[in-house]
Amino acid sequence: MRPFRIQSLAAAALLAGACTLAGPAAAPAAPNRTALDYVALGDSYSAGVGAGDYLTEAANCLRSSRAYPALWAAAHASSFAFAACNGAKTGDVLTKQLGALSGRTNLVSITAGGSDASWAKVMGLCALPGTTGCLSAIATARDYVDKTLPANLDRLYSAIRSKAPAARVVVLGYPHFYQLHGSCSRGLEDSERAALNAAIDHLDGMIAQHATGHGFAFADARTAFSGHEICSAGPWLRSVEVLDLTESYHPNASGQSLGYLPLFTRAA
Repeated sequence: MRPFRIQSLAAAALLAGACTLAGPAAAPAAPNRTALDYVALGDSYSAGVGAGDYLTEAANCLRSSRAYPALWAAAHASSFAFAACNGAKTGDVLTKQLGALSGRTNLVSITAGGSDASWAKVMGLCALPGTTGCLSAIATARDYVDKTLPANLDRLYSAIRSKAPAARVVVLGYPHFYQLHGSCSRGLEDSERAALNAAIDHLDGMIAQHATGHGFAFADARTAFSGHEICSAGPWLRSVEVLDLTESYHPNASGQSLGYLPLFTRAA
């Protein structure tokens, strides 16, 4: 037998023995995945009012299993606190919802500001005959957004950052209610619909300015809902619900899953 053949066989035998003594090779270590602790704050748009399938816990908050926070958490979060509640103003979020935050929180979502501006009252007045009351209510809401809401937002955003210093905070805006010159043959005049959309632009602009000023991300729901407003062929918002006025002018299940969920997913 040639010397190089003997050396090869000897080397192979030594290697086999070493493997036998050492045992099988260890499997690669699993990647270290950081736990994702997610808290959803805010008003009815984050609670999921209008989407149905409401949770029994805190029934008055009308939290829905179809709301974008619940849908996102089921797919991504290690822990999830669903604190958003129907009708919550910025002051309510500040005093009643921030207990869910901690130094471990690393993702927060929030919609807040619409209830401060009394949108439910505005829409109730706009549903009445005539345009004068509607346009006057819209003007009052815009004045509130200019003079009072900014300080409320700053107090809330500062408190969120203080309680969750390491969290990414995503502030989501509100969609336009109406597609102008759309399929609606009854209801509000187009002048009222245009004024409502313009007021939402004003509200979203104020929220975006103060959110980004605090280092938070702003996610624009107007873009996400474009083409799916009330009076469109496939609306993602409920119009006036005579049998349940609370659900009026809120995203339906499609609005949550096809509008807000992808919007938040991109920003999270």
